[in-house]
Amino acid sequence: QVQPVESGGDSVQAGGSLRLSCVLSGYIYTKFCMGWFRQAPGKEREEIAVIDADTTTYQDSAKGRFTIFKDYHKETLLLQMNNLKVEDTAMYYCAASRDYCWTRQFGYWGQGTQVTVFS
Repeated sequence: QVQPVESGGDSVQAGGSLRLSCVLSGYIYTKFCMGWFRQAPGKEREEIAVIDADTTTYQDSAKGRFTIFKDYHKETLLLQMNNLKVEDTAMYYCAASRDYCWTRQFGYWGQGTQVTVFS
């Protein structure tokens, strides 16, 4: 059973950086879609970035500041976040799919890691 496990969340001052990690032990569908999402209190969950063998897609909130990438040897999905803003404060989730990103069908979700950005 694949269970994504996130880590790397922290409290950081605005303008700072964090790198989130998601270990996907046993996930063999590495060409298929994996992604990062976030949910702030009182708001719906939103997509940040997704990646598969063909494409990488960033939402507007992440473009130019966040980078999604994989470490295949460590079965890990990462999210490098730079120039963090107070509005980036949220619980961040990793998700994985058994299909390409265009389907947006994610069957595996982590428990989340909290990112708090203060001014």
